[in-house]
Amino acid sequence: MTSTYAVLSEGLEKRFGAVHALRGLDLAVATGTVCGILGPNGAGKTTAVRLLTTLLRPDAGSARIAGHDLVREAAAVRRKIGVTGQYASVDGDLTGRENLRLFARLHRVRGPAERAGELLDRFGLAEAANRAASTYSGGMRRRLDLAASLIRRPEVLFLDEPTTGLDPASRNLIWSAVRDLTAEGTTVLLTTQYLEEADQLAHDIALVDRGRVAHTGSPAQLKSLIGTHVEVVVADADVLAKAAAVLDRLTGAQPSFDHERNAVGAVSRDSTLTLPRLVRELDAAGVPLLDASLRPPTLDDVFLQLTDDHQERAA
Repeated sequence: MTSTYAVLSEGLEKRFGAVHALRGLDLAVATGTVCGILGPNGAGKTTAVRLLTTLLRPDAGSARIAGHDLVREAAAVRRKIGVTGQYASVDGDLTGRENLRLFARLHRVRGPAERAGELLDRFGLAEAANRAASTYSGGMRRRLDLAASLIRRPEVLFLDEPTTGLDPASRNLIWSAVRDLTAEGTTVLLTTQYLEEADQLAHDIALVDRGRVAHTGSPAQLKSLIGTHVEVVVADADVLAKAAAVLDRLTGAQPSFDHERNAVGAVSRDSTLTLPRLVRELDAAGVPLLDASLRPPTLDDVFLQLTDDHQERAA
């Protein structure tokens, strides 16, 4: 039922000469959620965004954005979306207020001055509203750019690496704005190189690799595919083999060694494994410990383990 989804694509393909950038992209993004688009460089993320925002025409496949066909109703799609690219698109010679009023007039928004003032307040730019945008810091320019993309209150907002190069404070302001938008019903597609950002914001993640969606799910679901990282640090290198045997038995995974630290680790998919049990088993095997830990996986682990890019480097 397409009304459930703000973005729904099936089999999208795009070639640039001999380069097959998208090889059948299937994507379903529920209305009012944040979907994080992750993947290695060259995986097709930016091409996917350019297609879904009507900047490129697909060679094959279909998509509906906010209920409109991507190709046959491209103009209607553009009226429903907002886009913030990797680089700020604001005019540095204009003030922040003038930039937003210009965007409002171009989009024929009623009350352009009032809408500009509302967004300047929302993004913490009211005090700098009458300064030229060229005097803004990188974080302020990104916030102004995001404000410009919201002039028309889009149903679907595309954010292509919106916080690249920003300091933590500016990044947090944009994160807060994204959360507010989804709470109001806006659907957000977010591409990012910051996996913590996707973990913080995304309800679902599409892991794109080689022009296709290789894995989808919530951050927790994707992490569950990886398992828990188990590491043991021993006092004496002579017992590393014993420690590895215990980890092999408990996890069923091939242990890896860090001989400089007298450490051995493995990945466990056994959700019942606990730290007390691990310590008891090592003690019973006569392994004197300096440290033992169980660390839940991160999206970095997901990214590294579930993409062909990593697998080829490791081969």
